[in-house]
Amino acid sequence: MVREISAGGVVLRRLENAWYVAVIEPQKEAAPPSPGARSKSQKVLFALPKGLVDPGEKPDQTALREVREETGITAIPITKLADIKYVYVRTWGDGERVFKIVSFYLLRYHSGRIDDIAPEMRIEVKRALWIPLEEAAKKLSYSNERKVVRLAQKYLESHAEV
Repeated sequence: MVREISAGGVVLRRLENAWYVAVIEPQKEAAPPSPGARSKSQKVLFALPKGLVDPGEKPDQTALREVREETGITAIPITKLADIKYVYVRTWGDGERVFKIVSFYLLRYHSGRIDDIAPEMRIEVKRALWIPLEEAAKKLSYSNERKVVRLAQKYLESHAEV
C-alpha cells in the first residue's frame, strides 16, 4: 500500500471581536476522496489548506507553505494539533489504496489577503475565505477536519495569550 504524508493548517484570525478560520473550496475534480465527507447534497465543499510534504521539508514547513499557496496568507505557527490517518482508494490513475497521514498545525494569521493566490493554484483551489470559527465544525466537509477545528477551539479556551 502506498503511503502519503501531508500537512496542513488551522489558521486563526481575530476579526470583529471573533475568531475566524481560513478555509478553501477545492476545485471539485482536484479534491481527493476523504472519509467523512458529507453524503448530503452539500453544494459547497469546504476544507482546510493542506498538501503533500515535499522531500527534505518538515511537516510544519509544509503546513506554512500550503497555507500560503492555497489561501494567499502567511501565518505563524503556534502548536501541532493532531495527526489524522485514513485509507482511501485513488479514483484517478492506478486506483491504488493509499494510507495517508495528515499533520495539522494551529497557526495564527500574520499577513496577506485571503484568496490572493497564484493563477496556477486555481487548478486546485476555487476560492479561499474566512469563516467564523464557531461555524467551522459545521461547515467543513470532512469529519477529521471538523475534529481538528474542535481541538483548535479547545486550545484557544485554555491559552488566552493566542
